[in-house]
Order: sequence, then structure tokens, then C-alpha cells
Amino acid sequence: MTRSVLYTSSPLLASKTPVWRSKFIVAGIAVAFVVLAGRAAWVQVFGNAFFQRQGEVRFARTLELPANRGRILDRNGLLLATSVPATSIWAIPEDVDADRAQLGKLAELLQMPLAELEKKLADEEKTFVWIKRQLDEPIGQQIAALGIKGIYQRKEYKRQYPEGEAAAHVVGFTDVEDQGQEGMELTFNKDLAGRPGSRRVIKDRLGRIIEDVREQVPPVDGRDLQLSIDSKVQFFAYQKLRDAVAQHKAKAGSVVVLDVQTGEVLALANYPSYSPDKRVNLSGAQLRNRALTDTFEPGSTMKPLMAALALQRGIVRPDTLIQTAPGRLTMGGATISDSHPYGLLTVAQVIQKSSNVGTVKIAMQMQPRDMWETYSQVGFGQRPQVPFPGAVSGRLRAYKTWRPIEQATMSYGYGLSVSLFQLARAYSVFARDGELIPVTLLKTDQPTAGVRVFDAQHAGAVRQMLHMAAGPGGTAPQAQTMGYSVGGKTGTARKQEGKGYAAGKYRGFFVGLAPVEKPRIVVAVMIDEPSAGSYFGGTVAAPVFSTTVQQTLRMMGVQPDMSVKPQVVVAVEESF
Repeated sequence: MTRSVLYTSSPLLASKTPVWRSKFIVAGIAVAFVVLAGRAAWVQVFGNAFFQRQGEVRFARTLELPANRGRILDRNGLLLATSVPATSIWAIPEDVDADRAQLGKLAELLQMPLAELEKKLADEEKTFVWIKRQLDEPIGQQIAALGIKGIYQRKEYKRQYPEGEAAAHVVGFTDVEDQGQEGMELTFNKDLAGRPGSRRVIKDRLGRIIEDVREQVPPVDGRDLQLSIDSKVQFFAYQKLRDAVAQHKAKAGSVVVLDVQTGEVLALANYPSYSPDKRVNLSGAQLRNRALTDTFEPGSTMKPLMAALALQRGIVRPDTLIQTAPGRLTMGGATISDSHPYGLLTVAQVIQKSSNVGTVKIAMQMQPRDMWETYSQVGFGQRPQVPFPGAVSGRLRAYKTWRPIEQATMSYGYGLSVSLFQLARAYSVFARDGELIPVTLLKTDQPTAGVRVFDAQHAGAVRQMLHMAAGPGGTAPQAQTMGYSVGGKTGTARKQEGKGYAAGKYRGFFVGLAPVEKPRIVVAVMIDEPSAGSYFGGTVAAPVFSTTVQQTLRMMGVQPDMSVKPQVVVAVEESF
């Protein structure tokens, strides 16, 4: 039996509802619609710019179109540095969908441990993670063939250095962002880098490009840079330097080769070196361009400058006799000694025999200011004007502070410091008949004008003294070169440690020019801490000078100025 309900008799329905309640509800609904309409108007019309920006932040992207970095070339147009296309791998961790076998194959192609790869993909809150940068394109193609969801690729460029460690200290290198970090790559980074282009696009949440929203701005490739370096001379000099360092069990070494007609640096080599595109576990010792950044007391290589200054001031002539007996000289409680007691020597022989006593006796006839001005004129105490980071000025104290013993020691290279590069440039005054030339690391085939330091006749006279020093009876007969006359000066200096000199630690160096009558090049060699027995510059550095000079002049097409006697070697069999 169905129970009937009388709704009209319900006390709820029977109660009288106030009129204001229904009006309030209707008004509330109306206000809500007005608020929603106002909000819609604000979003769509008045506040549209804000929401457009928020949308762009989430979906619009400006993609950088990388510029191709300029090449670095040697003076003959051979490549020292160039950029090649490369592939960089990135991922959206939360979207990566791959089993362990696929990840293992990916890690193998990336040449990285699987654990490291899994660690990079573990943070799923990140929307972008670099996996590995600048892979070879064939590797990128193999990775793409795996078809792993969430793994993406980007085209970039990476730097290659065909000359490797031989030219590393000159060329330098770039980082993974293709920005110069050392050498010419750093100095001329702005010119080499060019200007990247851009592309404005809309992407979906998976990083896929939906559409372009603006016209592309094409990249502007960097400019090529041509250096004065001759890659063949550079490689040969580096090779001979490396062999000498190994032979004499030395700590390091450097070579500088200058063209004295144009002021161009043909070679600037250092050992130890490094491979610019494989910079794993590099040390500061490998990175330093020692020829420009390291300073040392130049020792006996200062003596020709003292002879030239004395000639210039009219104090002596090349044949003026200097008494060096008994081979010792005491000044201010210090004793200055020669390696051998020579007795009576001409000025030319003082340079030939490298007499400390003879040099001091010449120097003490001059004012300290004259010596200081000469050293300053040839560039000591001043930063070399070459576009290279880290080039040092060395140390040359004001002459007013010199004591007599300091004037004496500075005449034969103690009490001041120079770099090998500064020393090589200073010797251009003898190669250029008394003119000091500006030097450059950029190619220029035009002869350069120098600044007059000595008269031509006096520079020529010292050049003949240098020829004697590098010949029989001199300190460096091993500097002689087959087919070419050479002149130069040895130097052997104890190494400073703290406030004194280290026991048993020396630098041996040799700086000279060739050919003697009409010099074309200046070559400076330094061997740091030779420890295989001999440490004199005439033994450890002069042979590197000899072979470098011979090879360089031949490459430059300079005709020999000395007759070469043919030598026939006959092999004799012996029976027992």
C-alpha cells in the first residue's frame, strides 16, 4: 500500500519565505556574472600584455643560431685553428622513456659511465639537462638512431687544432661555449666569435617547435685571423726544443724566432706543452707561455749591450785592451770572478770569452743612468707591445737606487729580469744596425721601421764580436750552422729562490742572429734547470739555436753565405 504525502500540508512549504532572500540570491548571481565579465574583459583587453608575456615565457623560445668562429691561419694560410660542426645531447628527464639496455648503449656512445648518465637523468623536476657537449656528428647520428624518447640534439661547433701541442701556447683554446680562454683565441675573441643570430619560435611541452613567430636574424660568422707564425718553423723549433729538454733532463724550455726585416714572430715554442683539444688533467706548468710570461736574470747576454754602449760613448774601441788578470775583482765586499784567468783582452775578446771582470771594468767607466737608459731603450722593464695575455714587463730598478756593486752585476746580467721574448727583441738592435724594431704576432710582409739605439758602425762592430763568441775560441762553438754564418751570446744564470739563489739550479740560454753580414733572423733559446751534467748555455741551448737557424733560413729561401765542404763517409768492414 502506497503512502500518500500531502506536500501542501508540509510545514516547510507552509512557512512564508521573506522576499529579500530571493532578491539577495538573484543579486549575488548577478554580481558574480559581473565579476566574471570584468575579469574576462581584463584578461582579454586591458591586462592582455601581462598574460601574453606569461604565455611566451612558457611556450615561446628564442633559439640562438651560432655563428661559425673564424679560423686562425699561419702566415702561409695553413690552419692553426678551425671550427667543425658538432652535436650536443640534452634531455628532459621526466620524458625519458628507455630501458636499461638502451641507456647502456647510449652511455657507450657517449663514452661515459652508465651510472653518470643515470645520475643526470634522475632529477625529473628539471626540464632541461645537458648530457654531453660537442660530439662528432657520426656519433650524434647513432644516438638519434636509438630513438629514445626525451633525448634531443642541438647543432653546435667545436674547435680543432691541427698543429696540436707545437702551437698550443700561441693559438690557445676555447671553452665549450666557444669563447676564447687562452692565447690568440682569447686576445681576438671578439673578432673570431662573430655575432650569433636568433630564431623566435613556439614550442610545446615536449620541446618540439610548433611555429616561427618572428623573422630569423641570420648569424654573422667571425673573421679569420692570420698570424705571423710559420707552422713549419714552429713545429721544427718545438721538436728540437722538446728533444733538448729530454736530453738534458731539464724542467722546461722556450724558443723565439724573429724575422728582423718585418718584426714578425715566426715561432714561439715552449715545452712542456699540451694538446688544445684534449685538455684533461692540465697543469699550470703546461699552460704557461714561458717565453712571454716567465722572467729570469739574463746573465752574460747583457755584455754585448755594454760593449755597444761603451763604443757609442767613445769610451772604448773594439781593440781597446782590458786587463782582466788575475780573473777576480773585489767590490764592496763581493768578489766578481771569471771562469778562467784570461789576462789582457781586447773589448772584442771580452765578449768572445765572456769575461765578467772585463765587462765590469768597461761598465764602471759609465754612469748608471747611461746603462739604465740603454736597457730601457731596448725594452727591458716594459711590457712587450704584442697582443698576448699575460706578457710581463720584467724588472728594471731606477738607476738612482743602484749601488756600485749593483751597477757592476747588472752589466753582466744580474739584478734585473727579462723574458726570453724581450731578450730576442733586444738583439734586433745588432741585426738591424742599431735599430730596435717593433714586433708583431700578426702577418705583415712590409719591412718595418725601427727606433735608433746605437749607430750602425757600433752595432756592426758588436755583431762581429758576437760572431767571434759563436766561433772557435768563443763560448758557443756549437751554435755554428752549416752554410750560414752566425753570431750570438751565451748566458748561464743561477735560479733565484726566495731571497737567494738555489744550489745546483741554472738556466742556460743563447740568443743570436744569422747570417752575420746581413741578418735575417734572431733566435733565442732558453733551457730551464738542465740536470744531466752540463748546464752552460753554450752546451744546452746553442745546439737548438744552430739547428733552428739552419732550418728556418732554408725555409725562408735565404742563400747560404758560407761554403759547405762536402763530406764523404766511408764505411769500412772489419773481420775478426
